Amino acid sequence: MDLNSVYQRLNTGSKKWSHYPNDVLPMWVADMDFPVAEPILQALKGRLEHPLLGYSVAQDALRQTLVTHLANHYDWHILPEDLVFLPGVEPGVNMALNTLAPSGSGVLVQTPNYAPLLSAPANWKLPRVDLPFRADANGQYPTDLAALYKALPSVGSLLLSNPHNPLGKVFDREELRAIGDACVQHDVLIISDEIHADILFDGRRHTPIAALDPEIAARCVTLMSASKAWNIAGMKTAFAVIQNAELRERFNEGRMGLVDSVNVLGLEATQAAYRHGAPWLAHVNAYLQDNRDYLADAIKTRFPGIHMNLPQSTYLAWLDCSALDIEHPQRFFLTQAKVALSEGLEFGDNCGQFVRLNFGCPRPMLEEALLRMERSLQQLRDR
Repeated sequence: MDLNSVYQRLNTGSKKWSHYPNDVLPMWVADMDFPVAEPILQALKGRLEHPLLGYSVAQDALRQTLVTHLANHYDWHILPEDLVFLPGVEPGVNMALNTLAPSGSGVLVQTPNYAPLLSAPANWKLPRVDLPFRADANGQYPTDLAALYKALPSVGSLLLSNPHNPLGKVFDREELRAIGDACVQHDVLIISDEIHADILFDGRRHTPIAALDPEIAARCVTLMSASKAWNIAGMKTAFAVIQNAELRERFNEGRMGLVDSVNVLGLEATQAAYRHGAPWLAHVNAYLQDNRDYLADAIKTRFPGIHMNLPQSTYLAWLDCSALDIEHPQRFFLTQAKVALSEGLEFGDNCGQFVRLNFGCPRPMLEEALLRMERSLQQLRDR
């Protein structure tokens, strides 16, 4: 599989490639520019040989595939009935807040964070309480446990992003245990977005917070999907793992006619990804790690005004542009370099000097983006 090939995605309905003019190189939304694994394509073609595409439900085989995957990869042992299928992680977050979070209670969010997680509490008139990350001397982002314990008595739920978007942080077991125990102690619901769980670097292993302890699991809604790791976001398929039967029943009530069932092809793609997609994913993860290292070296040697801590997961780099002395870095690179990055302010109120760059793309595309950015900064200095 040649991941260096650049596929033409203009005029395909791609959100990533149609949001900006054609001369802009899109490096923003979390959508990789790699072809889908062949087993997934074959599964979709095979399903389309049957001419009926009516309402669909997850079959027992898919439930068992996911149960096996969670056990083998995360040592997390669940039952098939613990799974709830959804058209996306974002609807799952909102369903959980609407039906499970205590009315009027605060929602704790570690910042910076993925924009839909930041905005979700306001959808249900729940106050958001921010818990900022701060990088330590080693470029890591530890949870401020003292601040966590101080905040928990005033909130009813915690939105966790693990692995974290946009920081690329992988929470270790000790840190997750401390967070989980604190939530148990203060009777706080945990809504854990674990959509990037299968994209890991440097030999790391993902730990679902609900896998640590039955008491923690009893207050957890864990949201996962094959969409990011296997690049099938357009299939609109995700699942929640809710081991507490009472929570699961209330969660399902949150559909309210707004959150529908999953489409038939999304279920087929998800089954193929988790059952047959491991070789493809291993190859892609190795390529992504090489891209990450190439990007980190380029930032260090060619962009003295930008700082990047090495992401441990995801294919997203969080770039601190403070030293460039540019009022609006995202707008600058969009207009002057024709490179579209994600706006830092989407991830937090104090992130105006940050941009997020998607390095889940063929190396030639990444090289071109960096060259455009480098030229734009040189032109700025030459003025």
